[in-house]
Amino acid sequence: MRIAAGLLLALAVLAYALWTPDRDRASLEAKYLRAPSDLRQVDGVTLHVRDDGPRDAPALLLIHGFGSSLHTWETWSGQLLASHRVIRFDLPGNGLSSPDPSGDYSDPRTIALIIALLDQLGVTKTAVLGNSIGGRIAWRFAAAHPERLSKLILVSPDGFASPGFDYGKAPDVPLMVEAMRWTLPKWLLKPSLAPAYVDPSVMTDALTTRYHELMLGPGARGAMIARMAQTVLVDPRPLLRSITAPTLLLWGEQDRLIPFANAADYLAALPNARLVPLPRIGHLPQEEAALRTVQPLIEFLDEPPADAAQRVTAPLHSSEVAARGAADAAE
Repeated sequence: MRIAAGLLLALAVLAYALWTPDRDRASLEAKYLRAPSDLRQVDGVTLHVRDDGPRDAPALLLIHGFGSSLHTWETWSGQLLASHRVIRFDLPGNGLSSPDPSGDYSDPRTIALIIALLDQLGVTKTAVLGNSIGGRIAWRFAAAHPERLSKLILVSPDGFASPGFDYGKAPDVPLMVEAMRWTLPKWLLKPSLAPAYVDPSVMTDALTTRYHELMLGPGARGAMIARMAQTVLVDPRPLLRSITAPTLLLWGEQDRLIPFANAADYLAALPNARLVPLPRIGHLPQEEAALRTVQPLIEFLDEPPADAAQRVTAPLHSSEVAARGAADAAE
């Protein structure tokens, strides 16, 4: 009995130590909200949106990845504002955007919200850039609404099936991810963020704190788990083949989350794509080496659409991409 009581007490102490409550929304807004006007009501969802740059300049929409926020684009955005209207937003349940009251976190619902946001902002056509799952949403947007797209930029995009995911089937959410609803201390989050970077010095305490605090927003963890549970991948190839807009692939050669070798699949399917490999960079070039990696993006965006459409050859052939990705993995 004493042993059982001791074990129960130890478990209770451990649960108390690991329990991580939500952060108060007011305190998060005080720290991360630039202006009250950046919160917009879009189809029943409160979206955190930053819309900067000349209103008559070409528009660029930025879509972040899983567990991230519009803050990931801070440096890239600053470099682009002289020539572009830069629109970035937090996906529902991420950053300062509220969870979606509909409970629908599927890609089609997210794309419908993007269309509603663009309509509200008076943007009829835009370049779209997405990273990771934001990349998957970006190319699905491009395939569904070619009339709204000028150019497409994919940064280490998600979309091809990987271990744990099958086309047409929702994945099983791991128990460790489900446990995130109740426990997410910062020391536990840090090792989960580390694989996204090649240079460990990039992951400062301030960066980790931002990710951690925003993931503790009211309802944020439930929304992220729901998005994962509702991710039903479709075979990307037919959709990618339909995208005729000029497309740029930016991919860290040492990406440990979505391998660089996957770029070959996109090059094989996209009719008008080129690839810029990013040496010594991981999954988040916009954070790891923002000033170095933004330059090919600026050059691509500044090209007239006709010129960009004519440059259909990539710096590397798909076979070379696969070979380089295999070499990186061996290292």
